[in-house]
Amino acid sequence: MDKAENTASILLLSSEGVVRTILTETLRQAGYVVSATGSFGGAVDLLADGGIDMLIIRPHVDSISGYQAAKYLHERNQKMAVLVVAGLPDDDRIKYRDDLEGFATFPAPFTAAQLLARVEEVLKEAQERMAQA
Repeated sequence: MDKAENTASILLLSSEGVVRTILTETLRQAGYVVSATGSFGGAVDLLADGGIDMLIIRPHVDSISGYQAAKYLHERNQKMAVLVVAGLPDDDRIKYRDDLEGFATFPAPFTAAQLLARVEEVLKEAQERMAQA
């Protein structure tokens, strides 16, 4: 994936600090501009600043479902693509945490390449939808 092509601005909403950190690092290394927050209120504030091309959100944030949060945020920026990321990233920080506790993870964690490919695909689909509108 060409870093120069990835100039989209992404709002990342994840209440889990370690997941937020890993996703932010992955996206920034690919060239995306990322505004990350762990709270729904923070996401509302960041969205109000404008210029967001995509929302990446976890299935649950703060005390509400990710779907409800995404719906609310998308109503405020209908041009914004939305990607709900339900799985965990394949990263040693997650693996170490799970191994330490003896926890199993299902489904298998996704790789950085899989995340970036899906981000690119969702952004492209949103752009095509907006062009047809």
